[in-house]
This record gives sequence, structure tokens and C-alpha cells, in this order.
Amino acid sequence: MSRLLITGFGPFPTVPDNPSARLARRLAGSAHLRLILGQAPDCLVLNTRYGALDTQLGPALAKQPLAVLMIGVAARRRRVCVETRAVNRLSRLFPDADGRVSRTLAFDPGGPAQRLSPAASQVRIALRRAGLDAAASRDAGRYLCNASYYRVLEQGCPAVFLHIPMPPRTPRPKAGGGRRRPALDLWAEAFAEAARVLVLRSRLSAGRQAHSR
Repeated sequence: MSRLLITGFGPFPTVPDNPSARLARRLAGSAHLRLILGQAPDCLVLNTRYGALDTQLGPALAKQPLAVLMIGVAARRRRVCVETRAVNRLSRLFPDADGRVSRTLAFDPGGPAQRLSPAASQVRIALRRAGLDAAASRDAGRYLCNASYYRVLEQGCPAVFLHIPMPPRTPRPKAGGGRRRPALDLWAEAFAEAARVLVLRSRLSAGRQAHSR
């Protein structure tokens, strides 16, 4: 069994510089997270193409990651959202970076209508304790965020998808003067606590399985 896997997304037509990729890389390179985990996590930036689910995500999941922390951008949202589920539904309204749309409305015609993340509630609590006003969400979209989440949740390992808003181009000023820290820095610190939750859940599950044998 390999390490924690952190994923983000590359650019797509309306977001040429995807902050989820920058945040995923920053989090994966965090010395604080490495101290929490005892080792460096793996990082994967997915192309925003449907084919990436098989060519990039599939091989990464075949390595049986300990847990998966997924990050995507939702430009219209104003705060971090913890996605509680992924649905077996795709939209034909949103083409991928190659201009292609899904040929079917179901991501997996033989799969369940939805897959839930048992870790989502605990992750949201951890984010709020870390200072983020994180919201629970039941809508991961009908595009690659939802499709990749649905694929990951099939694996059964602790996993959660976190949607971030578009970060401001310059840090907002504080009420008492000076400037706030960049959003990506704040999110990276808080997301390290989300990663801690996922890895602890994985280790507890492995311990229970070993005890029952």
C-alpha cells in the first residue's frame, strides 16, 4: 500500500491557470504535512480531459493509495466546500479541454446512482477547527470533478473532494491595516489537517481489519 495521494486539475478553457494544481503541489511539498504523515505524499495533477480518468487516475489508484485528497476549483463559490458525494451522472453541456463531451449521461452505466464519502463530515470539522469556514456540499458538478470523485470513491479508501473558490489576485487588507496571508497558504495549512483525518481513518481501518483476522 502506497502513500496519501493528493490530486488537482490542470487548466481548462475558462480557467487557464488552475489554482487547484498549484494548491495540490504546495500541499504535497509541505514540510508540515510531511511531519504529520511521516513521509511525503504523492501528487497528481490531472489533465481536464475525460481520457485522463483512465490514463492518469486509473494507474495512480492501481497503486492502492492509503487515502485520497482531491482538490478542484469552483469559480462561482465563495468558500471552501467539502463534497459529501459523487453522482453517477455526466453533463453533455460541458466539453473537456479537447472540446469533447461525454457520450453517455451515466459515468458508469452499471454503477450506483451515487457514492458517499464517509470521511466528509470529519474533514469539514477539521477544516473549521483550522480556521476555514468550510461548507458541506452535495453537488460536485457534472464534469471531471464529479467523475474523478466517483471513480476514487469506488476504491473504498478514505477520500474527500475539496472545492476551492478562485483565490483573490492580491491578498485582501486586514481591518487593522496590513495584508492578509495569501489564500493558497491558508488553504494549504488547513488541508494538511484534512489529510491527517484521511490517513488516521485509513490506519484505524487497517488496524481493525488486522485485529479481526
